[in-house]
Amino acid sequence: MFDPMALRERLRRADPDYYTLEVCDRLAGQLDRIESLKRERNAVLLAHNYQRPEVFEIADFTGDSLGLSLEAAMVREAETIVFCGVHFMAETAKVVNPQRRVLLPNLRAGCSLADTAEETRLYERIEELRRDLGDLAVVCYINTTAAVKALCDACCTSANAVAVVRALPQQNVLFLPDRNLARHVANQLPEKNVIAWEGYCYVHQEIDPETIAGIRQTYPDLKVLAHPECRDDVVRLADAALSTSGMVEYARKSPDRQFLAVTECGLSDLLAIEVPDKQFLRACRICRFMKMITLDDIIRSLECLQPEIALPAYVREGAGRSLRRMFELTTPDRMPEALYGVSLN
Repeated sequence: MFDPMALRERLRRADPDYYTLEVCDRLAGQLDRIESLKRERNAVLLAHNYQRPEVFEIADFTGDSLGLSLEAAMVREAETIVFCGVHFMAETAKVVNPQRRVLLPNLRAGCSLADTAEETRLYERIEELRRDLGDLAVVCYINTTAAVKALCDACCTSANAVAVVRALPQQNVLFLPDRNLARHVANQLPEKNVIAWEGYCYVHQEIDPETIAGIRQTYPDLKVLAHPECRDDVVRLADAALSTSGMVEYARKSPDRQFLAVTECGLSDLLAIEVPDKQFLRACRICRFMKMITLDDIIRSLECLQPEIALPAYVREGAGRSLRRMFELTTPDRMPEALYGVSLN
């Protein structure tokens, strides 16, 4: 049973004005219902670092898209995976664990960045570049649909993008869909010709350097942690450019006391809750898609076992090839079991 007082004590670290005792009393009832449904449905619940604070409370695992995919791949006893994130993440969970039912509690939870890369346009661009360049590798950020992953040579994350592109033998690399992450990779690998797809995450694109500089002027000892999806003029002001999981690890281990996590606001909520002895200032933006999933959505999803993620076999296989190549190039020891059976041809 969730205790409203204890819940308020934790969640008020993220937003003391919203998480009143009255609100937390209502949330505790919803959380109790979800806990009961998880047992009835033999389900595990995975939550991305950008979710609502109350969703963190009911999650079996919280992390970034790669970390959650690895957790999804290891699910053996549970029959159902409830993925509290956005659509492409739930698709990836289905790719790495096709035997499990994967639910996305709200199908409207898409991704504006993933939407900038559509498979027909990508196919045409690949054909054009291969005619002109011959030597070409296609690398997609994990923030893409399964259908787009199926057209690419390798997938990557914000944490391993540089390592993946460096390990590929080709000099010319089409990198999609995020132009800011492509720029970050190109800056680290001047020997490669990185061709950027012109997509971006609207959340990270809206964060400007003036905001960062203003906060740092007030808090000179502040450690600024920026996501590589941010603009270059923002990343240059940061002490470190890290994935969301990298930011969590950095903040937990660092002896510093004040941090600015320059990314979606859910991560600042998570850090404030999980690391209460440190201060986390904000220069973040809200992702409307990540915040679409509510506790009521989760309850309905577990009651009806819908909406379920389904992928055609050819898309699942193709996306699996792209993901398998990523692991082979970076961390083969972490490769999900389901990917070992995926052909690279």
